[in-house]
Amino acid sequence: MLIISSALAAIVPMTIYLILIWRFDRYDREPFKMVLNNYLWGAVGAVVLTLLVSGSFSAFISFFITDANNLQRFETIIIAPVVEEIIKGAFLLITAASFKFDNMTDGIVYGGAIGLGFGMTENFLYFISYGSSIEQWVTLVIVRTLFSAVMHCVSTATLGAFIGYAKFKKRIIKYTFPFIGLFIAMFIHFSWNFSVSSESTAFIGFFFMFCTIAIFITVFSASVYSERKIIFDELIEEVESGLIPHEHLLLLNSAKRNIPGWIDESVRKLYIRSATTLAFRKMQIKSSSGKSREYYETEIENYRNFIKNLTADS
Repeated sequence: MLIISSALAAIVPMTIYLILIWRFDRYDREPFKMVLNNYLWGAVGAVVLTLLVSGSFSAFISFFITDANNLQRFETIIIAPVVEEIIKGAFLLITAASFKFDNMTDGIVYGGAIGLGFGMTENFLYFISYGSSIEQWVTLVIVRTLFSAVMHCVSTATLGAFIGYAKFKKRIIKYTFPFIGLFIAMFIHFSWNFSVSSESTAFIGFFFMFCTIAIFITVFSASVYSERKIIFDELIEEVESGLIPHEHLLLLNSAKRNIPGWIDESVRKLYIRSATTLAFRKMQIKSSSGKSREYYETEIENYRNFIKNLTADS
C-alpha cells in the first residue's frame, strides 16, 4: 500500500506540472514527445547517474569526513547541487542542439521537464524511505511536492533559459551564458538544501523558494510574450509580400488564433504552426552561418511555399 500511495503521490503532481508548463508555451508549443523524453531522462537516466557519481564522491569524501552526520550534511549541501545540476543539464545540451529548440521559452520547458522527472523519482524514493507514519508521510508529500520537486524544476529550467537565450547570440554569449545558468541552478539548489538542513533556517528556505518560483513565473511569462512579439515582427514582411493577410497577423500572435472561424477549420492548426515556425526560422537565420544558415534558408523557402499552397487550396 505504501509503495502504491507513494508512486501516485510522486507521479500525479509532477505529471500535472509537466502538462501545465508544456501548455503555457502557447505560441510555439514543443512536440510533447520531446518534452516527455526530457522528463523521462530526468526520472531515470539522471537519477541513476546521480546515484553512481554521488556515491563515488561520497566514498572519497568519507576518508576525510568520518562523522556520519557531517558527511550526510556535506553530501546534501555540496555534492548534490553540483552533481545533480550537471547531470540534469547534460541531456538538456543534447536537446538544445535540435533545430526545434528555438529560444528561451523552449529551454525553460525542456529544463523544467527534466527537473520534474528528477523530482518525481526522488520524491518516490523519499516517500517510501522516510514516511514512517501517516502524519510524517503526508507532511513529506506536501513539502516535497510543493517545494523540493519544484526546486528541481526551477533550477534546471533556469539553466535551460540561459541556454535558450544564448543559442542564437554572439559566440561569447553562446559559450559563457550556459555556465552562468549552471552556476545559478546550483545556487538555487544549494540555497534550498542548506536552508532546510536546519530547523532554524527552514523558514528562510521556504521564503527563498517562494521568491524563486515567483521570479521563474515572471521570466517564463516574459519569454512567452517575447515569442508573441517575434511572430508579429517577423511576419510583417510576409504581410507586405501578400503571403499572409494583415488580419491573420493580428490573430497569429494572439490567443484568438485558437478560436475557429477566421480561416478554413480543416487547415487552421496547420496554418498556425507553419506561420509560427516561419517566423522563428526568420529570426534564427539572422544569427546563423554555414550549414545552419543554409538549413534555415531552405526552411524559410519551404514554409513560404507551403503556406502559399495551403491558403490557395483552402
